[in-house]
Amino acid sequence: MATQTTPEVSWAQRSNASTAAKNIIYLTVFAPDVPDAKLKVDLQPSSVEVTGESTTKGTTYHVKMDFFEEIDVDESKTFHTARDVAFVLRKKEMKEEYWPRLTKEKAKLHFLKTDFDKWVDEDEQDGVADEDPMAGMGGMGGMPGMGGEDGGFGGIDFSKLGGAGGMPDLSGMGGMEGLGGMGGAGGDDESDDDGMPDLEEEGKDAKEGEAAGKPKIEEIS
Repeated sequence: MATQTTPEVSWAQRSNASTAAKNIIYLTVFAPDVPDAKLKVDLQPSSVEVTGESTTKGTTYHVKMDFFEEIDVDESKTFHTARDVAFVLRKKEMKEEYWPRLTKEKAKLHFLKTDFDKWVDEDEQDGVADEDPMAGMGGMGGMPGMGGEDGGFGGIDFSKLGGAGGMPDLSGMGGMEGLGGMGGAGGDDESDDDGMPDLEEEGKDAKEGEAAGKPKIEEIS
């Protein structure tokens, strides 16, 4: 018999009194390994309820929340991936002020977190460049990557790895052009020391090229 689990939920928001597309809530429910056939989403103007059964995890995810204010269901979007259910919710009332909280109730909910990857302070919104509302959906909160959709890197953001030395060692990974000459490769002994700076630059370019070529998660309606 499957257990019931309250999934982690993250959120962020934008507000705008004149542009509806910028007056939104970002909401992500982390419920991995739930197939479409086992997922039920009930989105209402004043609430959202998500129920999803994962046979691989042996649990049923369930969460229901009442919103602080109403949303426009028809103008809101829902995206389901192998690891979460993501929403871009259009606030019904257009105004410059942020909602003071996501939910109607004031009580602190242990499963509800701030999505700091998308959060912008209310007074700093004007300084943020126009963004794609769906950018990064399905990959928030540090959740592990979906197999087969991330180019084999497991959702790793290479720009955030490594210390003062820079990028991590990727010499053991396939397809890394320009790394073959590193790590004790044979050749003319007299040219080894002189050639190392060039090889390091080539290795750096190859790593940056792999990170830049990492595909984005596709939007799923």
